[in-house]
Amino acid sequence: MILNKIGQVLLHCVFWCGVLLFYTYFFGFNSADFNYVFSFSLFLMPITIATTYVSIYKLIPDYFVKKRYALFGLYSLYTFIISAYLIVVSVFYGLIYLSHFQLQNMAPISKSLLLVATAVYLVVIVVSAFKLLKLNVKHSEETKKLETKILETQLKFKEQELNYLKMQIHPHFLFNTLNTLYGFALKKADETPDMILKLSNLLDYLLYQTDKPFVSLTEEIHHIQDYIALEKMRFNNTLNINFKTNTISEELKIAPMLLLPFIENSFKHGVIKNGNLVIDINLHCHKNQINLHVKNTSSSSETNTNGIGLENIKKRLELLYSNQYELKIEQNEDFFKVNLKLKLN
Repeated sequence: MILNKIGQVLLHCVFWCGVLLFYTYFFGFNSADFNYVFSFSLFLMPITIATTYVSIYKLIPDYFVKKRYALFGLYSLYTFIISAYLIVVSVFYGLIYLSHFQLQNMAPISKSLLLVATAVYLVVIVVSAFKLLKLNVKHSEETKKLETKILETQLKFKEQELNYLKMQIHPHFLFNTLNTLYGFALKKADETPDMILKLSNLLDYLLYQTDKPFVSLTEEIHHIQDYIALEKMRFNNTLNINFKTNTISEELKIAPMLLLPFIENSFKHGVIKNGNLVIDINLHCHKNQINLHVKNTSSSSETNTNGIGLENIKKRLELLYSNQYELKIEQNEDFFKVNLKLKLN
């Protein structure tokens, strides 16, 4: 901190020494009297320094930057009047004290009030412009930092919301599956061990894979197939399911547990009609776009769209794939349909 202050003071001293050299060269044009020119330049230095510092440390930061333009104009006028008066005094100083009322002994340029004022205000304007540029750069950096903090906060908020939604998905999914397993255990069915194994695979997926931001699409499909196998055991002969998919690239990634809730919803809210629950699932992929179509028998009295699973998945789609998906949900007296078009990154 102290070193910065010392460095700043030294920088100012070097700058004002440069201004003094400029004055000496400027007012020494067509004059051989170095002592006169140097003394006149020294007299102008306090006027220039005071006017410049008032501009860059008071007028610009306190009034111009803060858009207090009326006060900025008023105090700038006061500063101009006082500095102009002192510039006039400097000309008389050159005439009275340096040339002893001998006009011909004055440096040619120092005789002109306009040229003397131009030299002083040129320095003030240049330094003020540099100050404005510096403040603008500083403001831009602060704005960028603020925007970065806002983006980081929004990202953390989205991550927390996603984690919250996942926490809701887990118990919802487990509740349905454990109910199925409980029914098999009561009946002491031979399929119970196989069902426990498939459930174990799904639990492994839930516990260890859903914490990842993305998983392989083929892995997601594999666990959909495990889930369907579990439901086939539960529904037995009352289930008529058709699951079609094309060849999926191993490189495609998707958010975990994004597609499974649609399948789960078709089982949970599907209605057995004429002794069968009919479910048609088509999952096709073309390049980096997937199309999921789920259709199950339903009835107008069964409200599929209000389930926790679908509401959560809509929120996750909006958070993870905003403007990259199209979701259509239709329901009539016979069928409930879900059509999802999703563009993967």
